[in-house]
Amino acid sequence: MSKEDQSPAKWQDVSQRKKDEQYGRIPADWRLKTLPGPHVKSYMDIPRNCGLLSKEELDITEKYDAVALAQAIKDKQVKCVDVTRAFCKRAAIAHQLTNCLTEIFFDDALKRAQELDHHLASGNPPLGFLHGVPISLKDTFKVRGYDASIGLAALCFKPAQENSTLVECLLRAGAVLYCKTNIPQTLMALDSHNNIFGRTINPLNTAVTAGGSSGGEGALVAMRGSILGVGTDVGGSIRIPAMCDGTFGVKPSWDRIPYAGQEGGALPGASKIGIPASAGPLAHSMRDIELFFSAISAQQPWTTDADVAPLPWTPSSSLPKKLRIGIVRRDGVIDPHPPIARLLDEVKSNLQNSGVQVVEADITSLFSQCQSLANALFGVEGGNAMLDLLESFNEPLSPWLATRLKRKKHMDLKQVQQLHGKRDALRKQFLKIWKDEHGDMDAFVCPVAPHPVPPIDRYNGVSYTSSFVLLDYPAGVVPVRIFEEKDMQGEMEGGKPLGSWDKANRELWTGFDRSVYLGTPLCVQVVAPRLQEEKLVQAMAAIDDAVRGKRTTTAKL
Repeated sequence: MSKEDQSPAKWQDVSQRKKDEQYGRIPADWRLKTLPGPHVKSYMDIPRNCGLLSKEELDITEKYDAVALAQAIKDKQVKCVDVTRAFCKRAAIAHQLTNCLTEIFFDDALKRAQELDHHLASGNPPLGFLHGVPISLKDTFKVRGYDASIGLAALCFKPAQENSTLVECLLRAGAVLYCKTNIPQTLMALDSHNNIFGRTINPLNTAVTAGGSSGGEGALVAMRGSILGVGTDVGGSIRIPAMCDGTFGVKPSWDRIPYAGQEGGALPGASKIGIPASAGPLAHSMRDIELFFSAISAQQPWTTDADVAPLPWTPSSSLPKKLRIGIVRRDGVIDPHPPIARLLDEVKSNLQNSGVQVVEADITSLFSQCQSLANALFGVEGGNAMLDLLESFNEPLSPWLATRLKRKKHMDLKQVQQLHGKRDALRKQFLKIWKDEHGDMDAFVCPVAPHPVPPIDRYNGVSYTSSFVLLDYPAGVVPVRIFEEKDMQGEMEGGKPLGSWDKANRELWTGFDRSVYLGTPLCVQVVAPRLQEEKLVQAMAAIDDAVRGKRTTTAKL
């Protein structure tokens, strides 16, 4: 073998350089002396017990949500620089445990925080709703001076020349940006692994997936290394990590939050002929979700992103208090596991006890048509631009993608036209589900997935999330409780699987070691009509209050 043959492939060299860069951006006194062994299944207590965080830093990162933290900064109870240092340090700890970060810019964040402190000390009002609040970003967002490599060697060491539109909005709102987070190769997988940065680990249970494609964001928020994060979603990429890591998360309609200026590894305009993605928050509370929407709306993003509808945010306090919420139990493609079915019963009972009117909504005949159509529209371009980037550095597909992704001929105009025609017809039919003889349905609850949080690379059943991207309905995730021993009971009903997806889903329950699910989050998905994010947030908050035993709204008569 020649010396040249023994040298690392180009992508391996790039990966090592990026990892060295990451390591160099973590201060020496923020580094863990030892890493947990394979016997440690949860990393959640390590930040508190590792000795790297002071009592003040623990208080800052654990005792506030974003709303409370923004108020404390405004009232000068805490300084922006202390808040930023605490979250930078905790993010560094989270990264060393879970491999959740890509780009690290702690030094820039601390400089920004000092400027924001000076702004307040000079007697000026806060820049915006997020003044001094640290915000983490999925790697797809462009931040001037830093890569948006999305885990591809071909895009590494090519720092962005300008910020994504949403990044500009966050900065104008007063946010402190300090890191970007890991994603799966090609952004087309449900677990966050790529050749450049490696795999993100779920901090709640290292045996199960952290989700994707905003998996780094989910893990970082779960470890409270971020008080408020921003991801993107085109098939479930905010909602799946929210479910896997036990956070709140919302995928808005396409036209509500600015998406311009992101890196997706595709040709410009490609999403316009397929299915566009959305940007949205992952957070610790529902009021933090509303804070995000309020803060971005206040920046009038429709003046800087031509795709954003000019819809100012309406505070939930201004909305009618009566709610009518539906329960959608199955999609007709994959039947949910017994604990997922029972979780819907729990949520229904809690809502009724809190005074919310709940109705059963069987939309299976329409729901079952969504997944195949969404899959077809995802494949309009054939994925060839992404594969070109990989091949330019001899970069192999990750193991999960290797058997699922290959070059395809892009569709011709007639094929694309027919698919969009089918989508338009389906969206028109779906309008009927929101109204019956008893009144309007404000939102409905359904599974995020037909199974609990699965082992690494075993996530199945994206139909429960991608369908609402196809329909452009805003959808979010509400954590309910953790999976307990009682949830291991029950068997799948029926004999023959509905199809290949249902067969794979049954293999995650029947004859499967269900103990892997213990301690993982059980969550529900909430869906509202198109561009009605306010109604979605209101319904999610009502569900969150109900499952925690708080009385919320009066039933709609």
